[in-house]
Amino acid sequence: MAQTKLAYEQYLPTKVLFGAGQLNNLHKQAMPGKKALVIISNGKSTRANGYLDRTLEQLEKAGVKTVVYDGVAANPTVQNVDGGVESAREFGADFLVALGGGSVMDCTKAIALLSPNEGKLWDYVPAGVGSGKGKTPGHAPLPLVAITTTAGTGSEVDYSGVITNEATNEKGFIGDVRLFPVISVVDPELMQSVPPKFTAYQGFDALFHSVESYISNAANIDSDMRAREAIRNIAEFLPRAVQNGKGLEARAHVAFANTLSGEVMTISMTTSEHSMEHALSAYHPALPHGAGLIMISKAYFSFFVRKHVCDDRFIDMARLMGKPMADRPEEFIDALVSLQKACGVENLKMSDYGIKPEEFPTFAKNAREVMGILFNFDRYDLAPEDVVAIYKESYK
Repeated sequence: MAQTKLAYEQYLPTKVLFGAGQLNNLHKQAMPGKKALVIISNGKSTRANGYLDRTLEQLEKAGVKTVVYDGVAANPTVQNVDGGVESAREFGADFLVALGGGSVMDCTKAIALLSPNEGKLWDYVPAGVGSGKGKTPGHAPLPLVAITTTAGTGSEVDYSGVITNEATNEKGFIGDVRLFPVISVVDPELMQSVPPKFTAYQGFDALFHSVESYISNAANIDSDMRAREAIRNIAEFLPRAVQNGKGLEARAHVAFANTLSGEVMTISMTTSEHSMEHALSAYHPALPHGAGLIMISKAYFSFFVRKHVCDDRFIDMARLMGKPMADRPEEFIDALVSLQKACGVENLKMSDYGIKPEEFPTFAKNAREVMGILFNFDRYDLAPEDVVAIYKESYK
């Protein structure tokens, strides 16, 4: 039996407003300031669907003055962060509101950290994470409120954010327990407009947060409980959310699984699958993070199944994913592929994003040098050639 830890640390200070219509209750909450920089993506959906106007109305009702910053890319960059910091300082914002998906929430956390502090963002990326300097912030980050419009990253309930440094091809992270959102709104109504393929990409990102944490050597009795429920909910409801995005029941269950998965990551740890994908999208930023994870997932988890490092956990997950009589770890792979087919994402191709096999050694090196910390939580030590082999097996 693969062991789980019988001790854990849990710190989940965010007040979560969960459920359809909860955005309407934001104005009733105690705000962490009086002047908010509202941060959204550089796309059109937040405005077009009325989510920005509704948020600004709620903040006005709460007596908060606002300015909007709309400079966040799908894979947020240092440049996006710097633009937000400039806007926050110019306005004199005393808190931030992230309105969007994981990219917006991650970027907002970086803006929150850097706005009251000197230097550059990479000064505060942990030492050992690529070229991060590991500097400790001298001033507390700005408080933030998160309003998630997607179900994928769990960023509404965690304390870190991933940012791309385009100058060095690094996707590094910042983390500080003071970056937990003060309030998070998880309203499935705001997710009804997400297109099917992105619903799938985001849902699989949430799934892998829990799957990786469940097979991680950092798994514990608390993270196991949350991960199991997240996996079960995604397996049952993600295909329905992909097929009918307007269905609030499916959206709510996937959103619940995503929030659980965000909590799982703060209590356990993900594994090297995330390091490997971050390397892909660091060099090919047009690749959505969830899509990259889907591309490598079958080969990645098959590698660990073949090593028999935690057979019981893979069997358990297969049962949670619709195979109640599963008794072999390989059945998890069958369940994973079935879920990908049900969501229409089983044939994603690296080549469609310009990825070439000759880049694999570079990606393997980047995965180790930038997000290498996650390799420490694998139950089997992946050699560089193993990482390259997984990329090769995943290539289409």
